[in-house]
Amino acid sequence: MDKLMSLRVFCAVAELKSFTAAAARLGISPAMTSKHVMHLENRLENRLLNRTSRHVSLTETGQLYFNQVRQMLDGLEEVEAAISNVTVMPRGTLRLSAPVWVANTLGTRLLAEYHRLYPDVTFDLDLSGRIVNLVDEGFDLALRATAPGRLDPGLIARPLSEIEFRLMGAPSYFARAGKPLVTADLNGHELLSYSGMNADRILALAGPREDEPPKIRTLLQSGNETLLHLAALEGMGLVFLPMWMAQPDIAAGRLEVALPDTLKFSVTLHAVYPSRKYLSAKVRSFIDFMAVRASGFFGE
Repeated sequence: MDKLMSLRVFCAVAELKSFTAAAARLGISPAMTSKHVMHLENRLENRLLNRTSRHVSLTETGQLYFNQVRQMLDGLEEVEAAISNVTVMPRGTLRLSAPVWVANTLGTRLLAEYHRLYPDVTFDLDLSGRIVNLVDEGFDLALRATAPGRLDPGLIARPLSEIEFRLMGAPSYFARAGKPLVTADLNGHELLSYSGMNADRILALAGPREDEPPKIRTLLQSGNETLLHLAALEGMGLVFLPMWMAQPDIAAGRLEVALPDTLKFSVTLHAVYPSRKYLSAKVRSFIDFMAVRASGFFGE
C-alpha cells in the first residue's frame, strides 16, 4: 500500500475528524480510507485514532504522529511546487499560539481579513497565554510580544510591529486616589499587573536616577490582559496597556493616561516559528500578511 497516500489519508481524517469526509476530500471510498489508516497502525503497532460510531479523535500517540507528519507533508508540497514551478495555494489548518488580547475586535478583524484572502485555511488558536513548545506540541507558529533577547534562540523570530504601552486608569480611580503629576506621586497607588511584565523594573527606570522607585501596591496580577483592561475600566487601579487596545477608551474618556512623558515603553510583536526550511504556504502567507498589516493595527 502507498505509504505516502496512507499518511495523507491519516492527516485528512485527523483534521476532518471523519473517515467519510476525508474520503470525499481525497476522492476515495470510506472503506479504502479505513484501510490506509489501519495500514499505518499495523506498521507502527500503535492505535492512532479512537473510533466510535459518531466520533473520531486522535490518541496521544496519534497526536504526536500527526504533528510531525503534517509538517512533513506541507514541506513536501512546497518542494514539489518549487521543482515544478507551481504556486501552492495556502490551505489546511494553521495551528497558532497567540496572546490573550488577540480575542479583541482588532485581532479578530485581522483573522477575518486573512480568511477573505485565503479561504481554504482554517484556524486552531491557542490563547491560553502560556509559552507553548512549537515543535513538540505541533504548532505552526506563535505571535509573541516581547523584547528580542527573551525569545528562544532556537526559533526563528520575524518582527512584525512595535507596540507602545502607557500607564493609565479610569477617571473614577483618579478621583479616589489622585492623579499623579510626577513619578513620586505614584507612591501608595494600586497596580493591575500583567504577570509577564516586570512592572517594578519599569517603575524603577522612570524619573531621575537619584530618586527612589515609587512604592506601588499590586492589587491584581494576571496573565490575561483583557481582564486587566476591564478591571481598569471599573476603577480598580492603574494598568500598563498597549495604546492600540486603550485608544477607544481614552477617546471616550473611560481611561486617562498618567505621566505620558515619563512612563511609556515598547515591545515588539514577533512571528515565531521553528524553521525557515520548507515553510508551508499557509505559514508563509500568514507571516507575510501580518508583516504588512500588523503595524497598521497594533502600531497605532
